[in-house]
Amino acid sequence: MNISIKQVGVYVTLLAVGSGVGLWGSRYLHESSVDQTVQTPSVVPTNLNPLSFPPRPSGSNNLNFIAKAAQKVGPAVVRIDAARQVSNNLPESFENPFFRRFFGQQMPIPKEHIERGTGSGFILSKDGQLLTNAHVVDGTKQVKVTLKDGQVYQGQVLGIDQMTDVAVVKIEATDLPTVKLGTAENLQPGEWAIAIGNPLGLDNTVTVGIISALGRSSSEVGVPDKRVRFIQTDAAINPGNSGGPLLNSNGEVIGINTAIRADAQGLGFAIPIETAQRVAQQLVVKGKADHPYLGIHMVTLNEELQKELSQENELDFEVTETSGVLVVRVVSNSPAAEAGFKPGDVILTVGGKSVETATDVQEQVELSSIGEILEVEVIRQGNSNPKILAVRPGSFPANN
Repeated sequence: MNISIKQVGVYVTLLAVGSGVGLWGSRYLHESSVDQTVQTPSVVPTNLNPLSFPPRPSGSNNLNFIAKAAQKVGPAVVRIDAARQVSNNLPESFENPFFRRFFGQQMPIPKEHIERGTGSGFILSKDGQLLTNAHVVDGTKQVKVTLKDGQVYQGQVLGIDQMTDVAVVKIEATDLPTVKLGTAENLQPGEWAIAIGNPLGLDNTVTVGIISALGRSSSEVGVPDKRVRFIQTDAAINPGNSGGPLLNSNGEVIGINTAIRADAQGLGFAIPIETAQRVAQQLVVKGKADHPYLGIHMVTLNEELQKELSQENELDFEVTETSGVLVVRVVSNSPAAEAGFKPGDVILTVGGKSVETATDVQEQVELSSIGEILEVEVIRQGNSNPKILAVRPGSFPANN
């Protein structure tokens, strides 16, 4: 059974679970053309709407806190140059003499070429462990790492994790400058956000904005295959910024700049540092990160979707619920199949936590432990009484 995104709107395929600023806006207080000798009233009207910005950090000398944060962290931000071999996968017709006749007999048609890219990263340890994005170093084992002072090192990719877009690189060096890690858990929209990276090859560029929103799901950001709740910021993040740090007003790293939407302006996204740290530790120890896996495809129900699914009549069961998380398919020989999940089940809780969306389920599964029992409460068709299914999550299959 195939359901397109267009058909279901909010359909989520989850094999893991079931599967700025550029610059601040130009708002100026213009000088008045009237007589400047008019006295300022002693009482300021309360109906004025002055410009509002996040408060600066406390302290007596905080006017240059952005510059201070950049000076403190800048030396630990690196440029990463990667090269990977890419296959063109040209069709056989390109070798056909009749085809080549129209493009010149001597026209070279390489079947492989070298793709080069530039990204950012930051130094975690004095002995040369770096954090960056997986997509910056994907497809290569070695990269060129350039520090702010111009020193160049050969970097070894210790591991990448596609599902969170986190990677760890190691260079052989000592006494390197390092970043200070903060926390993203207590962030609030409206706080200052500072991004440092190498956008478009312009090394150690600093941009500033605010935290625009928190907890953006991977599907909202446009990367539904990721397992991340993103930080949204309006600090300018451009190609080349990927892998660089997002800082708070104290110069502490709160995230890894990772994504911009091609159809948006002033929207950037970052991986919370807690997620990056957890994954990085696994990459250093094992060279890979394990993600719990159930083996179901699911969808977040609403009234409109319930009607669409019922009218299309493509499922082997009747959809009667108008809310909740519906199991559409159970992968054969998966942990979910062994635990007795069935298409048509509506998931109510995972690990004792209520869930309302497919993303909620995904997050709770991600927090579970591989091989340990995870209780999932469902309503099964034809039975109004909830049923508890005990499933032991497996490790996400490498080929999915």
